[in-house]
Amino acid sequence: MSHKCGNVLVHVVFSTQERRNLIPPELERTLWRYIEGICANCRIPVLAVGGIPNHIHILTALPADISVAKAVQTFKANSSRWIGEHNLKFAWQEGYGAFSVSASNVSRVKDYIKRQPEHHAKRSFENEFVALLRKSGVAYEMSEVFG
Repeated sequence: MSHKCGNVLVHVVFSTQERRNLIPPELERTLWRYIEGICANCRIPVLAVGGIPNHIHILTALPADISVAKAVQTFKANSSRWIGEHNLKFAWQEGYGAFSVSASNVSRVKDYIKRQPEHHAKRSFENEFVALLRKSGVAYEMSEVFG
């Protein structure tokens, strides 16, 4: 085959350092748009971005030649630099979660990301993340999940 083909849909989740509320609410939407721009510049199609002050969700269709780790590194490095330019002390947590999404579930995941503020009125990030791990069948040690 002479070209690379794929439809690798990934729901990426990562938190701020120590899961603290470091993303000011007034910058949230601008940050989501900035991350969309990062993705566009790197030719990584982004389908949805959202979150709350202590974490972010990104639904992306990774190109065949970009690993999840490289994409997340790109998202984190560029967005943390941008937030720093707003004179805020900021850092992302070291790890991340990456969950495969079937094409038939894209609209459901988009809606889930869009409704993060409503969702977290009832559930903490920690509970949400563990639920994502369980739902995806990821083996984990609770003592290692949040560092």
